[in-house]
Amino acid sequence: MNRLRFLSIGLTDAGAVRRLNEDAFLSRPEIGLWAVADGMGGHSHGDEASRMVVDTLARVRPPESGSGFIQEVRSRLIAAHQAIHARAERQGATIGATAVVLMIYADRFVCLWAGDSRLYLLRNRQLWQITRDHSYVQELVDSGVLSPEAALTHPQANVITRAIGAAQALELDMERSAVRDGDVFLLCSDGLTKVVTDAEIANLLDRLPPDQAARSLINLALGRGAPDNVTVVALACTDDDDLTVPPGRINGVRL
Repeated sequence: MNRLRFLSIGLTDAGAVRRLNEDAFLSRPEIGLWAVADGMGGHSHGDEASRMVVDTLARVRPPESGSGFIQEVRSRLIAAHQAIHARAERQGATIGATAVVLMIYADRFVCLWAGDSRLYLLRNRQLWQITRDHSYVQELVDSGVLSPEAALTHPQANVITRAIGAAQALELDMERSAVRDGDVFLLCSDGLTKVVTDAEIANLLDRLPPDQAARSLINLALGRGAPDNVTVVALACTDDDDLTVPPGRINGVRL
């Protein structure tokens, strides 16, 4: 069980251009579970796909162990994947959603994801991107063909390589590490990171409590035209103990 306490908030906005919001989020601090899902842009029924992901995760039971928690969440994501894929085949359409899921149990956090929705961790005023995008441009960046800056404006920047429901088999990546007092997490759809930089995310998470930071991030995206739906889930962890071992993941931004 968790000895941490969480202050968390989730917000979503259709953005300044799109009429339909295909994003969805889940916030269950009482069991240590949060998620963001983004219906695949331009595909039929993207809002249904993202809602199916979070509705399935909403049925996760309070965990009795860390390994059991991971196993049930993974099973729920597989169930959502199968349901979305079956619906797509019945309707003759391509339906899917990206998903990023955060679990916290005892002194550990675990992230499962597919697609380009992200998890960030702010610790000691440094921002870490815990996830790595499953996207065509990220593959180009990883291979050295494209710079991270050029990836932002690449014509195929929206092409993702993994999603819930979009292929026959579901591929999920996982990261896990220690969690400590003062950690701040942010889950978000790519509608935020298309228009807001990591440095700006770090600054707002560092200066403001989760509710104000989340609202400020949404407003910042809207102020820049928000061409996509924007969803954020922000949470702060508090505890009397000082845990150790930072995650050491990619894209650190120091304030």
